[in-house]
Amino acid sequence: MQLILLERIERLGKMGDVVTVRPGYARNFLLPQKKALRATAEAIAEFEKKRAVLELQSKDLAVKAEGTKKMIDGHVFLLARQASDAGHLYGSVSARDIADVVSQKLDHITRHHVVLEAPIKSTGVYTIKLRLHPEVLATITLSIAPSEEEAKELLEKTLTEKKDAEKQKASKAKKAKEAADLEAAVEVVTQTEAEIAS
Repeated sequence: MQLILLERIERLGKMGDVVTVRPGYARNFLLPQKKALRATAEAIAEFEKKRAVLELQSKDLAVKAEGTKKMIDGHVFLLARQASDAGHLYGSVSARDIADVVSQKLDHITRHHVVLEAPIKSTGVYTIKLRLHPEVLATITLSIAPSEEEAKELLEKTLTEKKDAEKQKASKAKKAKEAADLEAAVEVVTQTEAEIAS
């Protein structure tokens, strides 16, 4: 089915693109959510008349989304969930659960904003993306443990491990650079000696 997009949709196209999608995707998502129109000659002509207004609305929404991103980007949220001793959750954490936690800070965040490939099924610290606008992504950190206190401890432990890993990586990179510089210096000296000898 051919549609004309009314907004940018990831992995599909940008506003004004005429795309071909499966009928189910069009009927169940794009058309009811008013993200696209059927690509008829009349609809394309109507879209072209309204294009400037739609682009202005999209820019306005993007500016608001950027403001929201500044408020929430990088925030840490704690979530207490029952779990086994091995760290497996009884149940799972879905996009709706994450939206409920985030909406305590920003009330307009819904499950549709949460980008989650699959439900989370174990305790840990996760980086979660929030799509606030088709062109604006925010990132939050979510720590999941049996209690909020354990979630804080898990977060601190994870951050400490991450800092240590970054220090080790920087140290290895510095040593590799020093070794490369030393090797280059030895090569220059060897070439100079060879030139003097000849």
